[in-house]
Amino acid sequence: MTTQLNRRQFLQVATTGSALLLSGLSIAVTGEETGGSQLISPGCRTSRVKVARLYMGTSHGLWPKPDLDFQKEMRFYETQFARYADQLSDVDFVVDQLVTSPEDILQLQDRLNSVDGILAVHFNIGIQPILEEILRLQKPTVVFADPYSGHEWVNFGTIQKQPSGAKLGCMLTSDYSKLVTAIRPMRAVHHLREAKILNVTTRSFDDYASAAQDKFGTEIVPVSLDRIVTLYHSIDDRRVREEAARWTNQAVRVIEPSPEVIRKSCRMALAFEQLLHEEQATVVTVDCYGTMYEPLCRKYAYPCIGFTRLNNMGFGGICESDLRSAMIHILFQGLSGKPGFINDPTVDESIDSIILAHCLGTTKMDGPDGPAAPYQLRTIMERREGAVPQVKMQLEQQVTTAIIEGMDTLRYFTGTITAVPETERGCRTKITVRVDGDITRLWKNWASGLHRVTCYGNLTEELELFAGFTDMQLINEAA
Repeated sequence: MTTQLNRRQFLQVATTGSALLLSGLSIAVTGEETGGSQLISPGCRTSRVKVARLYMGTSHGLWPKPDLDFQKEMRFYETQFARYADQLSDVDFVVDQLVTSPEDILQLQDRLNSVDGILAVHFNIGIQPILEEILRLQKPTVVFADPYSGHEWVNFGTIQKQPSGAKLGCMLTSDYSKLVTAIRPMRAVHHLREAKILNVTTRSFDDYASAAQDKFGTEIVPVSLDRIVTLYHSIDDRRVREEAARWTNQAVRVIEPSPEVIRKSCRMALAFEQLLHEEQATVVTVDCYGTMYEPLCRKYAYPCIGFTRLNNMGFGGICESDLRSAMIHILFQGLSGKPGFINDPTVDESIDSIILAHCLGTTKMDGPDGPAAPYQLRTIMERREGAVPQVKMQLEQQVTTAIIEGMDTLRYFTGTITAVPETERGCRTKITVRVDGDITRLWKNWASGLHRVTCYGNLTEELELFAGFTDMQLINEAA
C-alpha cells in the first residue's frame, strides 16, 4: 500500500533528516541492492587501490629528538590506520616499510612503479634526499608531517612549484584522519582509470571518449537501442512487480505516475543493472532528451528510477548522455564514496545562494551504506511523463559542486544546503545552497555549460590533491 501524506506532512518528514522515519522504522529505498556485492567500493568493480606506505626516517636526524624509535613510531601510525580501517577497506598497502636513505627507494623502484600513489610519513629531520628520490617516480605522492617531524616543510612549497614536485601533496597536521584524506585522490585516479561508461545514444562521442581515455584511462563505449530493448523484455515479471512495490510502498507519496508507468520504469531499472553486469561497467548514461527520447523513453520507459537505483547502489546513472557529468560522478565516488546530483542551477543573489535543480534525485546521497532520504514519485516536470523520485535532501549539509572543463580544468564551488524548495517551478528535486564566497562572482565566472554535479561534503582539499596528481587547473568559481 502506498503511504499517503499531504504536502505539509511530506515537508515535516523531510526535515527530520536524511533518513525517512515512519513509526520508528528506517525505510531504505535502494531496491534489491544486488549490485553491492559486485563492487569493491562505490564506483569501482575491477581492482583494489594500490598504495605504497613509506615511513621516512634518518639515523642521523637529531630533531624532534635523538635516537627516535622508528619501530615505535610505525606502531603508533598502525593504530591510527586501524581507526580508519572501514574507510580504507578497498586499499592494499602493497609496499609498507621504513625507508632511511635514497638507496632504499631505488631498491623499491619496480614495486613503486605499479602503485596508484605513495603516502610518505615524515619521521625526523634529514629526509629531503629520500623525498626527492620518491618524487623522481612521478607518482601521486602525499607527505604527512606532524608538527614535530622535522624542518623540511620550509621547502615543500618550493618543491611543489618545481616540475619534480608537480604531483606532491603535503599535509602538515596532527589530525590523523588526514591520512585517509591523502589516499582519497589516489582512489579517484584509480577509479577513473578502471571505469567503463556505457552511453546509450546514436550521437557520435568518439572525440570525447578518446580524450577521456588518453587523460584518465576511462573507457566510454556505445550501447545500442536494440541491446537495451532486448534486456528490457528479458526481465522476469515477478522481479518487476517486486521492484515496483518497493518504490511505491516506500514513497512518501505517489502523485502523478500510474502503477503501469512505475512498473515499466522498474523493468528498465533492472535492465540497466543487468547491462552493467554483462559489460562489467559501473556507469550508464542515456540520451534521454535526444536520440533516445522517442524510441526508448516514450515507447518503453524513462531511465530516472533506474538511474536513482544505480546511484544508490554505488554505480552511476547519468542523465542526458552527459559524459562530463559521468566523469565527475566517478571522481566524487572516488573522493567520498558518495554519488553526485546532476543539476541545472539558477541564481538568487538576494540570499547569496544558488538553487540546484533536476527532476532526477538520488535518495542515498550519503552513499550506499548511508541513510535514505524521503521521496515522492512524480512525473518529469518538463514532459509531464515518466516516473522520477523527487528527493528531500539534508538541510545544513555541506556540498561541493563541480564540472570538468575539457580535460585540463576542474571548476568547482562549495556551500551549504539551506532549503529544499517545494514549488512547481523548475525541476522536481531542488536544493538551495548558500555559496561559500561571492554569489555574484560565481555567476560572472560561470563557464562550460549549464550542468553541474553536486556531492555531499566539502571536498576542496581532495580536489586540490587530485588536480595536482592529474595536472589539472582547479578554479573556485565563487572566489
